[in-house]
Amino acid sequence: MRRALILPLILPALALAACSPPRDRLAGDAPPQTVEAVDLERYAGLWFEIARADHSFERDCQGVTAFYTPQPDGTVGVTNRCWKNTLDGELDIAEGRARYPDPADTAKLEVSFFGPFFGDYWVIDLAEDYSWAVISEAQGRYLWILAREPQPGDAFIEARLADLRDRGFDTQGLIFPQQWADIEAMPRDGLPAAAGDQPSSTQ
Repeated sequence: MRRALILPLILPALALAACSPPRDRLAGDAPPQTVEAVDLERYAGLWFEIARADHSFERDCQGVTAFYTPQPDGTVGVTNRCWKNTLDGELDIAEGRARYPDPADTAKLEVSFFGPFFGDYWVIDLAEDYSWAVISEAQGRYLWILAREPQPGDAFIEARLADLRDRGFDTQGLIFPQQWADIEAMPRDGLPAAAGDQPSSTQ
């Protein structure tokens, strides 16, 4: 079954149409600061969701992944996967696209899974080797911690949470979905052909 779910890239489109958005997690009125730039070719590939703010679009999702594929027209193909309730649950897949509203600002994208409706996808922190990323949006309501590995370790998670708190984010109540023991254990069902034999692109 394919169902439109919201992952590290997806936001107010359905919220506007169907339900109230999640609460603002960022102190103050200023939007979060993004990284200076994102190299799309290095950012492309497979990401595992390590933590997320609670919202209705990923309710009961485990083993969440996103795969980004640069397109010839400058947009990005997005494939989001989620296993319902457990890693042995039913697989849900959502296909979308991302674009740059301002091509000069490569840290701020917009993502759509619902026709003309786009939601902000801001890269607010990023490892130098592109091994992890932190995503939010202009109002700080949505928040994701992503990594190239499904089990980056407790020290990694604590460091990301501490950084977010220092930046004024409320990290209470974040959801840490079940993830695969390692990349080899992850099913490849639903990944695009662009995934090839390599699940991620960090070079």
